Amino acid sequence: MNYFKHDSAIVDDGAQIGVDSRIWHFVHVCSGAKIGKGVSLGQNVFVGNKVVIGDHCKVQNNVSVYDNVYLDEGVFCGPSMVFTNVYNPRSLIERKDEYKDTVVKKGASLGANCTIVCGVTIGAYAFVGAGAVVNKDVPDYALVVGVPARHVGWMSEYGEQLELPLKGEGSAVCSHTGVVYTLKDGCLIKS
Repeated sequence: MNYFKHDSAIVDDGAQIGVDSRIWHFVHVCSGAKIGKGVSLGQNVFVGNKVVIGDHCKVQNNVSVYDNVYLDEGVFCGPSMVFTNVYNPRSLIERKDEYKDTVVKKGASLGANCTIVCGVTIGAYAFVGAGAVVNKDVPDYALVVGVPARHVGWMSEYGEQLELPLKGEGSAVCSHTGVVYTLKDGCLIKS
């Protein structure tokens, strides 16, 4: 075994776990899960069968990553945040054939206690504020907050808010890295 697993954790046969990953107390990883290298799964995390977690992701305590959730490299899932996989669940009606894919792109951060409604894509390096409810796609580098989540700003890859308008055009420099970001036609790109 080339990863760390706490004695209380359960990793079902068939699960793929990358080198140097850490699986902490009371975690359950199902047999079909694919977990990259250098991943940290905090206490009481559940990972379903049809889940892919990219390299260097951090899934904090009390997060369930259900089937049809795909996390690219370097995604941060804050404590007790929530994924869903059925849009209109009912106990008395089976809807496993209606699971919707949820994709979280490289470097995105999902704040503590936020909820990601299934079927959305969270863009690269986007930042979802604590407690937000995301029910539509989030653009790359966007900062969203509230219930329902609304776009209130832009973030650098470093995780600093950039001084830019929500719409229109402009440029800003990340004060920590000196990297320039340019807003054009509603899209932010790293220059």
